[in-house]
Amino acid sequence: MILKHYAEVKPGTYSGTPAGVEMREMITAKDGAPNFSLRVFDVQPGLSTPFHSHEWEHEVFILSGNGTIRTEGKETPFTAGDSVFIAPNETHCFVAESSAPLRFICVIPSKNQCRL
Repeated sequence: MILKHYAEVKPGTYSGTPAGVEMREMITAKDGAPNFSLRVFDVQPGLSTPFHSHEWEHEVFILSGNGTIRTEGKETPFTAGDSVFIAPNETHCFVAESSAPLRFICVIPSKNQCRL
């Protein structure tokens, strides 16, 4: 078993992320998780994750804040407590629109984790 606290995991970024968008890799293949990577993102107000797509799905749970999920041709509002499924190859980004930071959990297949 592995137990980590959010505050103990050093935040990082990945290619294309602006300052003010951070990712904490909470549980990954480096920890022995063979199937999934669990990450926590923090997005400062007015910022967004990069508009991108990839071949794998991911599931997201909004912990705090609110904003919009932008996909090709559509913008969908979300708030804390919402869950989101992003299909493989779906172009997307998460936009923080409240006065407080957006924080969300994102789960992806371990073999496809973002590189810090």
